[in-house]
Formats: sequence, structure tokens, C-alpha cells
Amino acid sequence: MKKYDEIHIENLQVFANHGVFPEENKLGQKFLVSAVLYVDTRAAGLQDDLTLSTHYGEVSQFMTSFLQEHTYQLIEAAAEHLTEELLLTFPLLQGISVELKKPWAPVGLPLDTVSVKIERFWHRAYIALGSNLGDKKAYLDMAVESLGEFRGCRVEQVSDYLITAPYGGVEQDDFLNGCLCLRTLLTPEELLSVLHEIEEKAHRKREVRWGPRTLDLDILLYDDLVYDSENLTIPHIEMHLRDFVLEPLSQIAPWVRHPGLGKTVRELAEDLKQKQKK
Repeated sequence: MKKYDEIHIENLQVFANHGVFPEENKLGQKFLVSAVLYVDTRAAGLQDDLTLSTHYGEVSQFMTSFLQEHTYQLIEAAAEHLTEELLLTFPLLQGISVELKKPWAPVGLPLDTVSVKIERFWHRAYIALGSNLGDKKAYLDMAVESLGEFRGCRVEQVSDYLITAPYGGVEQDDFLNGCLCLRTLLTPEELLSVLHEIEEKAHRKREVRWGPRTLDLDILLYDDLVYDSENLTIPHIEMHLRDFVLEPLSQIAPWVRHPGLGKTVRELAEDLKQKQKK
């Protein structure tokens, strides 16, 4: 994870209506909010220009208004939704840590405060797009548009669409392939679920491995994460073997380094070309 500068807000007092018990929602109580804003302050510091920074006064006002205008039973939910709204509202924020404290929480025991502290960041993911059934371009365009409209996702770049031969030995029509760069607040598993939803909108059927499909969406890279689960492997396990992935990815991210192989996308593409010549 990249190292960012920090702006700290400590123990902002907010009177709000959050809690499991009805009287907490009706009568309200005092909460304390602390936040660490992860930003790049260098330009603002060198030029002494507030417009180049994230205004901690505006952030404090936003947190106060948000917590007073919404009601949650759990402080976990209040912290989660507040953090998301802050990241979506303040464009220079790269990440944020929020601690929401609840003094004198009604647990029937003497204590000063109960708190929840969470940390969330924007992430950068690279997604492979493919289609070889129906209106291929329309399916890819739909995927790009759907991802851009999904809450917590921003499409930053899209490669050209390339016509490529089918992969895997199944006889079928040529593919239209591309890649996009996505800025997202979603976890890898959440992002995978969204991709599957978009594939379902295109009536994707998973009947034959490497077979024809209206829409195929794969997570290639997610920050510099190396991740394995039952449903997902990052980096994509075969991306370095697929020219229909590396060629469009080289258009938008030639310098990005594969966290497992240690080579840039451009280097992986050149390596694959050399292997194919032999």
C-alpha cells in the first residue's frame, strides 16, 4: 500500500441518534468522531493553497451533518456508511480511518466509551473484457457503463477493443477483447460479485469451459495484492499466458508490475511474443 500523508481530526463531538434501543434513536446522545485523512499534502504545502488539499473543516461539517441526518442501530453501520460517503464526496481523499466512540454505552457496566474503528481506501483494479456472441461491442460497452455507474466504482481508462482468436481449443467465433482500469471501494470478492451480476445482465451461460459467451469479465490485478480463495485468484492465474489480455492491458498500464512474477505488463507481453515465435 502506498504511503500517504495524514490529516488528523480528534474527538469531534456530535449529538446524534444511533443505537439498538428505541430511546437511543429517539432521545439521542453524544458521539465522538476521530478521523485520519490519507492524502497527498505536498502540492498544498509547497504552494500554501487550500484548494490543493482536503479541507478538514469541511470534512468535520460533513461528518456532523451525516451522523445527525441518518440513524443506525449499530455504530459499525454508522462508521461504514460515513466512511464510504466521505470517500465518494472528497475527491482528494485516497483513504480514511474513522473511529466512532459512544460514551457511556448502555451495557449495564461502568465504562468510559465503546468505539468502532475502521480504515478504508480506494483501490485500483484491472478488468479483462471479452465477448464472442451476439453484438460483441454492445456487450463490452454495457459492461464498461455498468461498472462506471456502480456505487463505489469509477472507470478511469478503457483500452481499444481487439479482435482475437478463441482460447482453449473450443471451436467458436472470434472474440472481441479489451481491458479497463477501475478505481473502486469494493473488496476483491465484492467486485467479483458485481462482475458476475453484470455478466448475468448479458445472459452469460457457464456451460463449457473456454466456450462461447456473451460477456466474460475477469479481475486481472487489484493493487499489488496476491490473493487466493475458493472463488478467486489475484493476479489472474493465466494473464501472463494470454496475448488477448496483455495487448490491451499494455495500452493502459504497461508499467504496472505483476506482484507475483515481478515483471511489468509490457515485459510480460514481450516475453509471450518471444515464446510464441519459438
